[in-house]
Amino acid sequence: MTPLDLSPAPGAAPRGAMLRSQTAMELKLLLRNGEQVLLTIVIPLILLLAGTRSDRIVDLGPGRPIDVITPGVLALAVLSTSFTSLAIATGFERRYGVLKRLGASPLPRSGLVIGKITAVVLVEVAQLALLSGVALLLGWEPAAGVLPWLWLALLAVLGTSAFGSLALLIAGTLRAEATLALANLVYVVLLVAGAVLVPLDRYPDAAQSVLALLPSAALAEGLRDTFAAGAPHWSALAVLAGWTAVAGLLTTRSFTWE
Repeated sequence: MTPLDLSPAPGAAPRGAMLRSQTAMELKLLLRNGEQVLLTIVIPLILLLAGTRSDRIVDLGPGRPIDVITPGVLALAVLSTSFTSLAIATGFERRYGVLKRLGASPLPRSGLVIGKITAVVLVEVAQLALLSGVALLLGWEPAAGVLPWLWLALLAVLGTSAFGSLALLIAGTLRAEATLALANLVYVVLLVAGAVLVPLDRYPDAAQSVLALLPSAALAEGLRDTFAAGAPHWSALAVLAGWTAVAGLLTTRSFTWE
């Protein structure tokens, strides 16, 4: 009879198990307080519901208000989660030494970043599904077929990459209080004047060429083109890819874990 070996066999958990645990933790951190729920769900829903009558307040151009406002609200959902929420959460994790301690865990730092991004994507999937469903109930009529929804997925990925890179850039270089202030300020400025809810062609001609280079405008206009004509203009994809490349490079060079 072979003797039973009860000697300890220390070792790290499988990489996949660690990544799943990290993603679950990041998901809880993103949704654990009312501010995050307000940013990710409540504000976009309020703007979507109010948008059906927004043509009485602001010039949205031709077309039904619900068809114009819905793509902008979807873009806002991506912005709120992948930029504002991610920046604030990461900034305070860095301040309190959470990132430093996690960086010393068996899960490599790349795994920590993947866990954060995966949690963001899961929240965005829920956001986009909920907001799209509500918009359809309100009478939204997107372009027919599967292709617009595939473009939505691609634009959401590019938008998440761009805004997520910017979020990690400021969270990894500024103090937590500065990150909190800047993330909220950028959110408000882009919401009001970043061509998110109001189409780009409603802005003064002199401002359009500048606003078109913003990731918020690129994402919102790309979604408006997608759900109106079936596909985005190539410039929207190029702008989002450019922001991802530049912000990603700066983040890898400047991000500090403590």
